[in-house]
Amino acid sequence: MIDVARVADVSLKTVSRVVNGEPSVRPETERRVRLAITELGFRRNDAARSLRQRHRTRTLGLVISDVGNPFYSAIARGVEQVVRTRDMLLVTGSSDEDPERERNLIRELLERRVDGLIVSPAPADHRYLLADMAHGVPIVFIDRPPGRIEADTILLDNAGGARAAVEHLLELGHERIGFIGDLPTIFTAAERLRGYRAALDAHRVRKDREIVHLGSHNAESAGRALRELLALPAPPTALLTGNNRITIGVLTELARSHAALALIGFDDLELADLLGRPLTAVAYDAEELGRRAAALVVRRLDGHHGPAEQLIEPTSLVVRASSGSRLRA
Repeated sequence: MIDVARVADVSLKTVSRVVNGEPSVRPETERRVRLAITELGFRRNDAARSLRQRHRTRTLGLVISDVGNPFYSAIARGVEQVVRTRDMLLVTGSSDEDPERERNLIRELLERRVDGLIVSPAPADHRYLLADMAHGVPIVFIDRPPGRIEADTILLDNAGGARAAVEHLLELGHERIGFIGDLPTIFTAAERLRGYRAALDAHRVRKDREIVHLGSHNAESAGRALRELLALPAPPTALLTGNNRITIGVLTELARSHAALALIGFDDLELADLLGRPLTAVAYDAEELGRRAAALVVRRLDGHHGPAEQLIEPTSLVVRASSGSRLRA
């Protein structure tokens, strides 16, 4: 700790506060201390670290946004399928998209000496994990990339899936295609918006900001967003929704308003084919996403020391009635 304090040009007490996660340290000071820790390979507790190396706890930590979301519960099932074959226990926590809560959950899991971590990250700077990664803790990021570090990551083809959905609507004759997305700071929301725009650009269709609504983080706000779009002088004739919660809000509002609107949802729904108008959806295997993430952790635990990998899980467009038939000329 003396060396860390010297390199970071801070007091021993400041180093102690950073190491123990106390909130009273300025961000710039904490950054210098974290960089010094990484540079020097400082180990907060050498005895605990060596114990980790000799005796694994057979536990894996999973930090996701919301365990109640079917997408994340499917990921958890996939992860569990893999760790069960290794006689390991899965410990799961929800960050609720809060970077500070995510950091606290990760700290608690590491203090309990989990053998590895899988994290669906909130927008944040993840350099605070570098010291643990340098000391052999395998950490895999799922669904979104980490902030400002290189690490094993598995992502969906978000942009490609959104682009395929919009191109399907364009082929049906739609040109005023709206988009309702999640918070623009969320990687997946930004990537799906990018795919939506790329399809319009490729087909030389004018992009209209008026029919793009971002920031819908739940079904209620998605319903409000749709009401705003439908109230426009020239409302969209078709719509792409950015995730399953948004789709549910839009379906609820469409049932109330009886509006005629072609619809494609990103994320398939469990009973999508049983709806009054079965939902056309961008689909993928969320359990497989979890299985592949867990396999990356297991590979590291088995001794693989290669560079960080980024894997892409494909999506597919499942065409049902909600996207409609071709518009009349």
